[in-house]
Amino acid sequence: MSAATLTKEAPTVRTSTTLPVRTTRGTDAVPALLTLVDPLPGLPAHDTLELDALDDAGALFALRSTDDTGVPLRLFVVAPDAFFSGYTPDVAATAARLRADGTDAGHTVLVVVHPAGPHHAEPTANLLAPLVVDLASGRAAQVVLEGDWPLRAPLS
Repeated sequence: MSAATLTKEAPTVRTSTTLPVRTTRGTDAVPALLTLVDPLPGLPAHDTLELDALDDAGALFALRSTDDTGVPLRLFVVAPDAFFSGYTPDVAATAARLRADGTDAGHTVLVVVHPAGPHHAEPTANLLAPLVVDLASGRAAQVVLEGDWPLRAPLS
């Protein structure tokens, strides 16, 4: 065994604390570290998530748990404006609840992607329950919307 195989690979060092996310307004600078104010349904042990860009367009991201719960979490999310023009959910009440200091620095919305599989030929996005992120604090919450938003909208 050579000395090279005994050395550990250096950990990835994030060079920015924000990531560009595509929106109808242009690009939002979204914090790379998100703190959930309420746990995601079915995932109560994960309250801090790291957002990682998976493309250069600001459209596709991975959310990874940073909590040491023993069970890693990875979800894929997209900026809805990249796939669903006209998606304008009313998330004002949730955005206001996320403001840590009462000021409005703005918010952005991400939607969770369901991968393709045996029951779905292509990936879909959950437009019924977007993830709302406060741009100043990185506080986030998933909200279930009122209305006829699809739970599995095909990504195209």
